[in-house]
Amino acid sequence: MNRKIRVLIAKPGLDGHDRGALVIAQALRDHGMEVIYTGLRQSPGQIVQAAIQEDVDVIGLSSLSGAHNSLFPKVVELLKENQAEDIPVIGGGVIPYEDIPPLENGGVNKIFTPGSPTEEIAKYIKRLIDPEASSSLEPPEKIAHIGIAVSNIEHALPFYTNTLGLRLQNVEEVKSEGVKVAFIQLGETQLELLEPTHEDSPIAKYIEKRGEGIHHIALEVKDIHERLRQYKEDGIDLIHEEAKAGAHDSQVAFLHPKAANGVLFELCQHEEGK
Repeated sequence: MNRKIRVLIAKPGLDGHDRGALVIAQALRDHGMEVIYTGLRQSPGQIVQAAIQEDVDVIGLSSLSGAHNSLFPKVVELLKENQAEDIPVIGGGVIPYEDIPPLENGGVNKIFTPGSPTEEIAKYIKRLIDPEASSSLEPPEKIAHIGIAVSNIEHALPFYTNTLGLRLQNVEEVKSEGVKVAFIQLGETQLELLEPTHEDSPIAKYIEKRGEGIHHIALEVKDIHERLRQYKEDGIDLIHEEAKAGAHDSQVAFLHPKAANGVLFELCQHEEGK
């Protein structure tokens, strides 16, 4: 864009606290945006009229009063009534997690939970308004597989093939990881039994420390190299900053468990059709 992104920050309803909204407003200004702050206790009608008159690119709503379920949808509704539905609406404040899906399904583009970094809010607005100028990652496509650490595949396999009735696809050794992998089909995803091939392999150390069990969750993604580059730029903790060869001719990389509250996630990108 050849001009600044214009953002209207508003506090709908009877909310009498604006510190959080002011922090967001200043953070967006620091990112080069032009921010119009309407102040406290604004009605949905006042907010929509201000957004239209100021010709803003996006509306940011902040609510601490608990009235978000009625006020946020009302803003979306009034935008439509005024033929201004092309102005996207984002929201934040004290909003319970269970209220987020109805709000986003009802027309609010994005709800940011308490503690969301202002950096992420600014990046989201930039991607929302000018997607071609900002790198935008598509969400992971699906769970590619769930990795399960076992001491011995031969001993563990009967539970999956006999008890659960699942089908063993094949067994493959990934020498770079010091692991033998049994691939078990489960619908559109797989279970992967991971047996260490030597005592210094990561799986051997995992079993020694934590015992057998779920080791990681793998997500199927596109553009793994660009994803890792952006994650690194965003300060996400990574185990691998560059993708490396994985099973089935895939490219893989692991995020650090610190990035996801102790869950080890693997990113996988397979060749087309594999």
